[in-house]
Amino acid sequence: MGNVLTIILQRLALGLLTLLIVSIVIFVAVNLLPGDFAESILGQGATPQAVAAIRTDLGLDEPLVSRYFQWLGGVMQGDLGTSFAQANFSSFTGTDSGATTVAAQIAPRFGNTMFLAMITAAIAVPLSIILGILAALYRNTVFDRATNIFTLTSISSPEFFLAYVLILFLAVLNPIFPSLSNIFAGMPFGERVERSMLPALTLTLVVTAHMMRMTRAAIINLLASPYIEMARLKGLSPMRVIVKHALPNALAPIINVIALNLAYLITGVVVVEVVFVYPGIGQLFVDAVKNRDIPVVQACCLIFATAFILLNLTADILSILSNPRLRHPK
Repeated sequence: MGNVLTIILQRLALGLLTLLIVSIVIFVAVNLLPGDFAESILGQGATPQAVAAIRTDLGLDEPLVSRYFQWLGGVMQGDLGTSFAQANFSSFTGTDSGATTVAAQIAPRFGNTMFLAMITAAIAVPLSIILGILAALYRNTVFDRATNIFTLTSISSPEFFLAYVLILFLAVLNPIFPSLSNIFAGMPFGERVERSMLPALTLTLVVTAHMMRMTRAAIINLLASPYIEMARLKGLSPMRVIVKHALPNALAPIINVIALNLAYLITGVVVVEVVFVYPGIGQLFVDAVKNRDIPVVQACCLIFATAFILLNLTADILSILSNPRLRHPK
């Protein structure tokens, strides 16, 4: 176990270093975006003096390095900063809603995105594993070819195209689900699930192909193993051979690809949320980019990067733990 623990600690240290490098890239890239918040709210007719005054008030005139370390120090203390747009709105109206902090804006949106990701995972993961097992069991048959064609078509199609196709067939021609996912706090769980189904089905079509094909490939690679041949000689049914003997030994690559696709469900939902007007972090990210709300954009990018790195680390660690040669070294 000492060898496994050393590898896990190395992976965690590498993950922290990667996150630090990504934070630098995010900060520099966001601050290099054309235009800024001051010009956005004042319009094209703003005088240079007015723009400079707002930039000074927001701290945008300070050196980039100084602002980065201020932002990084706040992030390490759980402070993601103050939303420029909300602070300007509160200043204009003379009210303080308590939602001027970036964290206050992101928290409910991130919860909505996680809810959508969990619904999608609950559909996509079992479906992918079942289709992968059946495709391996009936490989080179009509079922195997049809499944591969369907999943490859879905993964090759843009998310917005799949979303509009589902809206056409499941909301317009056959009104089964609502076309807009306008969920809100306090909504009954059943209605919340119903309004989230179309974006969840869109994401399911996107991620199923990769997981299904990896499951199929991993199981087929094991079917020629000696212990599989022995299980067949004992008279076990093909399904029992795959489920009981092949699948447990194919878990490492399957877990890896599932974790990578779960990371996509959190980081790749921007287009889907915009199409269905789903109030998640992806929709907030797009609105913040349009408004040049730098703190919100930086926070959204950092959350996307953190989620992706954490899920990649989880996949890495689970793959290590599922490897008997590492858990029981000679």
